[in-house]
Amino acid sequence: MAPRSVATGTISFGLVSIPVRLFPATQPSASVSFNLLHAKDGARLKQHYVCSADGEKVEREDMVKGYEFAKDRYVTFTAEELKALDEIASQTIDITEFVPASQVDPVYFDRAYHLGPDKGGSKAYRLLAVALEQSGKAALGRYAARGKQYLVLIRPRAGRLVMQQLFYADEVRPLDEVELDEAPVKDAEVQLALQLIAQTSAERFEPERYEDSVKKRTLEAIERKMAGQEIQVSPPAEPQAQVIDLMEALKASIAAAQPAAQAAAQATAEPARTEPAAPADDEDAERRPARRTEGEDASARKKSASRK
Repeated sequence: MAPRSVATGTISFGLVSIPVRLFPATQPSASVSFNLLHAKDGARLKQHYVCSADGEKVEREDMVKGYEFAKDRYVTFTAEELKALDEIASQTIDITEFVPASQVDPVYFDRAYHLGPDKGGSKAYRLLAVALEQSGKAALGRYAARGKQYLVLIRPRAGRLVMQQLFYADEVRPLDEVELDEAPVKDAEVQLALQLIAQTSAERFEPERYEDSVKKRTLEAIERKMAGQEIQVSPPAEPQAQVIDLMEALKASIAAAQPAAQAAAQATAEPARTEPAAPADDEDAERRPARRTEGEDASARKKSASRK
């Protein structure tokens, strides 16, 4: 079933306008979710808000939103005041600049949308996709929707366009917040690590080779529960002993990876083809001259020379 578009928009590319439709590129809702139930009677639970000061239950019409600027001190906003702060949805994706696609760190990637051409936009859409593909660039722009302004990256993918919502710079934590001790690495260790990488490398990324084993196991357990079966809980696996020495750990990893690498190589290698001998046809065999021995060949050459 073809996906349904969730919104429409217009890419503003110089003086060119490209009408597009937005389709969700992922399915986060496909994960298995559970509801909270009352253990006594199995009824679903409802969520209530309770005042932290007096314990009174608060209805939604009595709620206001507030921003905490100091400990337990807030400035409050009405719904009308918050609505006035919202960005006006223009549905226009304004391209501001083009950057090398390889220079955008995936840590900035947020939600992704597939873009499809809307009515009358197929040629301009295709033009932008081809131009981005050949230039190795991606388009940075802004997109206003649902009261928010988004920083987006439009990038080519298999002849089509993907709009990737990006985090703003202040939403990405600096990498140098993670402490890193000085630990010199030996060249022999690097070479073993490179060998391990080479043994377990693939030519391309194939996501279909991987599946969510936890989701699969959960769905199977749900099916058994629905069929009235009891689930046997297995004891946790014993933790494996860790190899402390880095060189020994690399060598053991390489030895363990060799069978898998050899099996993958044999699976991808084409078997040598041998052309089968053509069966002899009886009539051709009768017309074909018989093969002569070396002595008969020499005698024939002498007779030919004497005649000359």
